[in-house]
Amino acid sequence: MKHNLARKLILSLAVMIIAQGCISYKFNGASIDYNRYKTVSFANFPIRAALVYPPLQQVFQNKLQDVVTQQTRLRQVDNTNSDLRFEGEITNYSLSPQAVGENAYATRTRLTISVRVKYIDNVNDALSNDVTVSAYRDFDSNQLLIDVQDQLCEEISTELVDLIFNQTLGNW
Repeated sequence: MKHNLARKLILSLAVMIIAQGCISYKFNGASIDYNRYKTVSFANFPIRAALVYPPLQQVFQNKLQDVVTQQTRLRQVDNTNSDLRFEGEITNYSLSPQAVGENAYATRTRLTISVRVKYIDNVNDALSNDVTVSAYRDFDSNQLLIDVQDQLCEEISTELVDLIFNQTLGNW
């Protein structure tokens, strides 16, 4: 009986050691083979929506570049021959009423932003991807859009970039 217990203990320990050796922990969420991938580039993301808020383009692009360069060891270059490339466009910037009060006027308004991203993997074309992501924030309709627009664009852009990062470099 002692012999069986010792054997089970050793077997369990061996399985745990082997399993632990096979798991790769990445605290930044990126799944990148840095032996193969060294560089990344970003194209401009023009606004192709019916409603245009010009500062959004720069806010979004800066956030995307910052997240990729801060959460990976990829070196940013300015050419299309990089190992990885992000290009795309802002396809939607829209407002819609969300809640109607007793006087039939909207009490909440939703700002929705959508971005189409073409993720180009020049090392392994099978990993290239074309995705569209959307995010929104609601705000009180008694507030003017001009008063909340900058903050909402910052928040929405952060969420969009997280979604893009997870769907491309995160290999979800």
